[in-house]
Amino acid sequence: MPVSAARDNRCFATIAAAIMTFSQPYPIGTPGIAWGLAELDLWRGRQVRHRSYAQEVQLAVDAMCGVYAVQTYGEVAYGNERFALEAVRSKSWHAHRPTVLVTGGVHGYETSGVQGALRFLQSHAGAFVERVNLLVVPCVSPWGYERIQRWNFDAIDPNRHFSVGTQVQECAALMRLVASSVAQAGEGFALHMDLHETTDTDETEFGPARAARDGKPFVPEDIPDGFYSVDNSASPQPKFQAAIIQAVAAITHIAPANAQGQLIGLPLVAPGVVRLPFKSIGLCAGITGAKFTCTTEVYPDSPSATPERCIEAQVAAVVAAIGFVARPNS
Repeated sequence: MPVSAARDNRCFATIAAAIMTFSQPYPIGTPGIAWGLAELDLWRGRQVRHRSYAQEVQLAVDAMCGVYAVQTYGEVAYGNERFALEAVRSKSWHAHRPTVLVTGGVHGYETSGVQGALRFLQSHAGAFVERVNLLVVPCVSPWGYERIQRWNFDAIDPNRHFSVGTQVQECAALMRLVASSVAQAGEGFALHMDLHETTDTDETEFGPARAARDGKPFVPEDIPDGFYSVDNSASPQPKFQAAIIQAVAAITHIAPANAQGQLIGLPLVAPGVVRLPFKSIGLCAGITGAKFTCTTEVYPDSPSATPERCIEAQVAAVVAAIGFVARPNS
């Protein structure tokens, strides 16, 4: 079967599943009525621990202690569970070097973001430690990572709550880390790469759950098939984004626009690139005020991709971005 036909079939299957979900009420709550505490408790009871943050993330981070500085920058506490939040950074920082932040796992279910950040540290970061000040947070949301869940324990999407005064634990801790790092960063951060992915469960689970939580009807949406980049509409950097797309295209396919020339309901401003106002809508990529920012998105459920290829695509995006920022006169 041609690749294009396989993509179309996968897209149709996802839309069909979303339509079927749309026709059946989400199993928690009453249609048209936002959740209360009882519904939240029911939702929490459905969440199953599938993997170990300690085994898959913390052990990998701890193994880097000899090369990098490892910092526990906070703790997430939910019920009787406690998760230490860890960052990896260059051992020595210099004011004349660009300062770079890489974050993964803001949405805990987005595996390639977490593993891509770790893979970058393990395989590629050494090439940049004499050129940039490096700060990497591989997993912002450990509770969500273990449960392969977009939300946190309170059924909140962290990637809409990175704003002053936030009460979301994951967001507040990361923002404190960024604020404390600015003093060491000379002129502040030059780059922030926030690594994300989209899966079919966005339409079969998370979209319907969000609609039920908010007491709104669920409206199916397209899932872009391939890698794409989200630029900051408040400070667009087309050459920077083009460098990322070019590097990733050597690893995996770039998502094409839909029939309306859009991705995720936004106009395509360049191949594989859309724009959002990061800071005003509380996205993680807006927390540093860096000139160069990017939210990456890959699609591991594509018939033309694999989870491993998506991890490598994340790494390629980070390497290209840092290379762009670290070059003279960037």
